Amino acid sequence: MENVTETTKTESLQSFRSTIRKSENALSGMTEKGANTTLVTKRLKALRIGLAVLEHAWDEKPYICTQEDFAEARSVLAGLLPSIESIYVMSKPGSPQKTLLERRIRSLELALQAMDDITERGQPS
Repeated sequence: MENVTETTKTESLQSFRSTIRKSENALSGMTEKGANTTLVTKRLKALRIGLAVLEHAWDEKPYICTQEDFAEARSVLAGLLPSIESIYVMSKPGSPQKTLLERRIRSLELALQAMDDITERGQPS
């Protein structure tokens, strides 16, 4: 995994945590309304694994997930990038939304890179 600054690490972890909180709130609201929660649940699980992988890569925190969950999380996170990037392109230069999206994209890219590194070394623990 490439060397990243402490600022980038902090921003990336915060971005994941923020996205997880927003997804948890969305899941809660959808559950109350009786809406289908399959997609949000799948994304939330992938985000949690992505965060755990970054914490493992940077802070050596242990994480546990199955190979199947790991592979699915990688696929889900990679699938999120195109839609976030398209929203980023349409966002106003210098806006808080653009900054948030930049950090979200960077954090996803770093998580995917960390996942690829783990895959190269052997399957997840």
